[in-house]
Order: sequence, then C-alpha cells, then structure tokens
Amino acid sequence: MKIAIVCYPTFGGSGVVATELGLELARRGHEIHFITYSQPVRLALLSPNVYYHEVNVPEYPLFHYQPYELALSSKLVDMVKLHKIELLHVHYAIPHAYAGYMAKQMLADEGINLPMITTLHGTDITLVGNHPFYKTAVTFSINKSDFVTSVSQRLKEDTLKLLNIKNEIQVIPNFIELDKNIIEPITSCHRSVMAKENERIITHISNFREVKRIPDVIKIFFKIQQQIPAKLMMVGDGPEKEKAEYLCQELGIQDKVIFFGNSNEIDKILSFTDLFLLPSETESFGLAALEAMAWGVPVISSNSGGLPEVNFDGVSGYLSDVGNTGEMADNALKILKDDTVMAEFKKNALFVAKRFDIKNILPLYEDLYKKAINKFL
Repeated sequence: MKIAIVCYPTFGGSGVVATELGLELARRGHEIHFITYSQPVRLALLSPNVYYHEVNVPEYPLFHYQPYELALSSKLVDMVKLHKIELLHVHYAIPHAYAGYMAKQMLADEGINLPMITTLHGTDITLVGNHPFYKTAVTFSINKSDFVTSVSQRLKEDTLKLLNIKNEIQVIPNFIELDKNIIEPITSCHRSVMAKENERIITHISNFREVKRIPDVIKIFFKIQQQIPAKLMMVGDGPEKEKAEYLCQELGIQDKVIFFGNSNEIDKILSFTDLFLLPSETESFGLAALEAMAWGVPVISSNSGGLPEVNFDGVSGYLSDVGNTGEMADNALKILKDDTVMAEFKKNALFVAKRFDIKNILPLYEDLYKKAINKFL
C-alpha cells in the first residue's frame, strides 16, 4: 500500500506514534509518505520505503497568521497525484483532519477517491477540539473521515461525550517497539553519569505543560529523597520547566535533580531508571508510561484518563487520585525500599508492556487500511 501520514513532527506523543507506525509499516514493505512542516524528530534515517515531503507556508503580509491548513491540503493533493497514494492517515484532529477533508474534496473533483483515517490522540479533542472556536469544524471533519480511531477507550468515551460524532470510533491503543530495547545494548558506564551506585533513579518525561502537573513530580521526589538516596531525571521542555527549576532550589534539592531538556537518549535514561513518575491531570493514553514499562520500569501515576488502561494498579505500579502526592510518594517508597519488591514490579511492568508491542497493534491498522481502500473499489 502507498500511505500518506500527516502528523505533528515534534516530541509529543501523537508525532512519535505516527512516526513509529510509519517506520514499521515501511519495514513491512508499504510505501510511506510523511507530509508535514518539518522532518519528524523520530525520523532519523530514511529508508527506500520512507519519504518526507515538507509543507511550505509562504509568508504574505495580508495574513497575520499563515494559513497552514490551506498549504497542507494543497500539498496533500499534489503528493497524492504525484505518488499515486492510496490512503491518507491523519494524526491529531486539528488541523489535520480538516485539511485532509479539503484534500479529499479537491481530489474527488478530479475523479480520485482518497480514503482518510483520522486518529484521535487526546488534547486535540478534550482541550483544543472542545473549544467553541473549533468545535464545529472538528466535529465536521471527524464525521467526514472514512474511519476514526482513538488511542484509548477513555478518549473514545470523552469524544462521544464532548462532540456530536456520528462515525464509529475504533480503539487502537498506542504501542511500543520492544525489539529495539535489545538491539542496541547499553553499557553500565552511562549510569554513573546520572547517579551514584547506591542512589535510586527516578524519571519523568513530558512536554512540561501545566496538564503534566510538574510541581507534583518535584513534590513526590522531595518526599522520596528524604527517606532513600535518589536522583530525579527531568526529561523534556516546556512552559513549566523554569518553575520546576525554581521549586527545586526552594526545596534545596537542585543538586539531586537533572534537567535534560528534549533528549534523543531517552532509551539510555530509561534503561537505568528504577521508577517513573506521571502524576498528570489527564492522559489520553500515557505513552511515556508505556515507554518506561517497556524498559521494565514501574510507574507511579494518576488514575486519570487512559492511564488505568496502561498502568495496572498494584502490578506494573500504582494509581492515585490527581494531586495526591502524599500517597504517590508512599507508593513509590513501597517499590523503591525493597530490592525484591522492586524486581517484581520491574518484571510485571515489562510483562504488561508486551501487550502493547507494535507487532500486536500494527495488524489492527493494516486491517483498517485494507478496509478503507476496499471501500472505494
């Protein structure tokens, strides 16, 4: 199949999932065309079956905000015609589903039927998509998609609750490529860069937005390090990062916290991590938690959104109510204080993660692609 994938090319979960999906599809022999405004961060190397087409948005003094949707829909039409693309898969409803629908209409005028699948990832529905300024257009473009998927059951329920969706929504969860964790062995010398041998390594990875409750991460770690030697790895960047740095200084733990910024060495960090913290206000799925679990790292998280579908309470980690940092810290210490207990949780975390191996999830997308293409035959 010749498939066009539209996504945000950033470190966010939707872009990561879209890129990893495309790369795995390419390895299976499909021809994949990424169409976005810059090369996706996970798209390090191009293979013979992978292509990247940049969407250029020309600056024009008339426009205060440059019309990306218009440029994207035009680029989609051009690439579909040039490369004989058979299917369009857009990730994140705004603005990709809307631009995809416009491209479908332009192509239909030339007798080309392009099936479109829209995958919903989270804040594109629950936050931005539900905004009065966008709600009508988002609802329309989702209903005009040929097939719709969501990354968790909870996101599906939220979408149906917030928007007047008439389309069926199929839940296809996010995934992890477990094989890559054993392809490139990581030597123990990297651990000493982060912590001493007797210190537990705690990690948080996110885009440091308010919804991630970054101060809660710091508060949980503060209580942990009061009882056991530990270091905190803060990976990512965003508007809450500077506040977090100040909070560490106020609590006197700045020497125990490392702020990495956005990193391409997440696997190295997770491979030596003992516990992962994700106390978010909400998560449509919790991809960062799954990536940690794939390295055998137990997770302390909130019980909000799709997280209970990923992190099994008392098995791969613990779930707590949003904001209950005291309970989260206590649960963290239950795992970290005892080597035997921690080893059991690490084993369980990896076992749960295997359910979401890309080898189990990819066939669900391939079946949907075939169904979408056959719809127009």
